[in-house]
Amino acid sequence: MHLRVPHWAGPLAAVLALALDQVSKHLLIDALIERPGGIVVLPVFNLVMVWNRGVSFGLFNSPTTQGWIFIGLALVMVAVLAVWMARVATNWIAVPLGLIVGGALGNALDRYRLGAVADFFDFHLGAWHFAAFNVADSAICTGVGLLLLDALFSGRESAKQ
Repeated sequence: MHLRVPHWAGPLAAVLALALDQVSKHLLIDALIERPGGIVVLPVFNLVMVWNRGVSFGLFNSPTTQGWIFIGLALVMVAVLAVWMARVATNWIAVPLGLIVGGALGNALDRYRLGAVADFFDFHLGAWHFAAFNVADSAICTGVGLLLLDALFSGRESAKQ
């Protein structure tokens, strides 16, 4: 059984993901630039300033990487996902699509305005650190995860009916 959500839930998820991402960056970038060692929040969590010029998890993160290519790819993906969001048969699928759209726009906006994506959440166990990430990355991963869960379990429901 799918959750029933209003038709505007997907676009709202996109706007909220984008807004939360940009507000968090506005609040954290300057504070973290002033503290190059970062801020210890918990024994397993720090706030650090990392500039990502590459793609997810810092892949292809070099000064020579063309940011405009990544901006263009993100905007093409946003357009495709927006069309998908407008055509979904069940409104609840629009929510994860909206999260992905909002996250992609947040990171593309960083590349345009700042020349790189600002990442700052740093989870670690001892000396092992997970790749730093931001709210936009979280929205994208959450959206993809929800789409995967739907793909895995929606077939079982329809087979029972």
